[in-house]
Amino acid sequence: MTLRRRGEKATISIQEHMAIDVCPGPIRPIKQISDYFPRFPRGLPPDAGPRAAAPPDAPARPAAASAGRRSPSDGARDDDEDVDQLFGAYGASPGPSLGPSPARPPAKPPEDEPDADGYESDDCTALGTLDFSLLYDQENNALHCTISKAKGLKPMDHNGLADPYVKLHLLPGASKANKLRTKTLRNTLNPTWNETLTYYGITDEDMIRKTLRISVCDEDKFRHNEFIGETRVPLKKLKPNHTKTFSICLEKQLPVDKTEDKSLEERGRILISLKYSSQKQGLLVGIVRCAHLAAMDANGYSDPYVKTYLKPDVDKKSKHKTAVKKKTLNPEFNEEFCYEIKHGDLAKKTLEVTVWDYDIGKSNDFIGGVVLGINAKGERLKHWFDCLKNKDKRIERWHTLTNELPGAVLSD
Repeated sequence: MTLRRRGEKATISIQEHMAIDVCPGPIRPIKQISDYFPRFPRGLPPDAGPRAAAPPDAPARPAAASAGRRSPSDGARDDDEDVDQLFGAYGASPGPSLGPSPARPPAKPPEDEPDADGYESDDCTALGTLDFSLLYDQENNALHCTISKAKGLKPMDHNGLADPYVKLHLLPGASKANKLRTKTLRNTLNPTWNETLTYYGITDEDMIRKTLRISVCDEDKFRHNEFIGETRVPLKKLKPNHTKTFSICLEKQLPVDKTEDKSLEERGRILISLKYSSQKQGLLVGIVRCAHLAAMDANGYSDPYVKTYLKPDVDKKSKHKTAVKKKTLNPEFNEEFCYEIKHGDLAKKTLEVTVWDYDIGKSNDFIGGVVLGINAKGERLKHWFDCLKNKDKRIERWHTLTNELPGAVLSD
């Protein structure tokens, strides 16, 4: 510290200003403010050990001799040495006969080291988590998807909240035909839906090769809906008739494989029931529903209806037609037609089922069809054979629609 003469303006360096001891008494600088905080995470400083380990019989400094010639600077130096000795004692290693030093704080693990068991990725923290369950009903060829809730979703709106909903797609071949979605919940980052969405017409083959894509989005009234996060579940992970529950961190949007095999594309599926009624002496054909139909209109939907023929049809009286279902790719008809025919003649007949898109002012569009009969193959032949074998028993089967129907007139 610089001494000033009488009448001079007091000056102090910035180093002294930052190291002022504010204890009562004369203002004096100290060596380091950090001396007040005895923290030695990596061991003792090199000069602390020998000072603390001085032998007990070392000669003491004569206090009386030095008392008569103490100056302010000497007092400050002595105080600093006392502080050094004090903090050296805090960090000294205990001898064999001494207990553990009470002043040494217990070692703590670094705070920024992640817990291996509770570690969450950045995407999980930023996008949120989704709880849902899946059930494959093998007997009814249905996949039930129960969307329970989401937690900690990413804020998407100006108010720091979101208007979330969940949509489902089956891959490969994601389209409006296999899109399902929940209702939208407003102004929340922790929505609870408890909704069950069902895919019909799911076969064992689908469970092997298809993947369920689950996306969480934010609905926006005045612009395009925004993507929040997604997860994908290969259906082969599910066991038939066994509910599996998931709690998964949402991920960023993953690319859809555009090079998937085009042979896997389908025109849709149809659920048909067959029954030969002994009482009515005829074949009862039930058109129950369709699923995942191809979109034929510019709005991405179709207006489907179904026609059936029992051929050969000499009199051209075997045509039956369902009602038209507007703007849907998953119509439900639940209509039944009766063909009066002897049971023995069915072996010579073929049932043709075609699905069409109704258009006003122009020709209706062919969506797909299927043929059941003695000349069919695979499930189509088996379905027809089971109907002939089991009188008065209603047998339902799902069939894949094809875009070619041999012998059919592809016009309406």
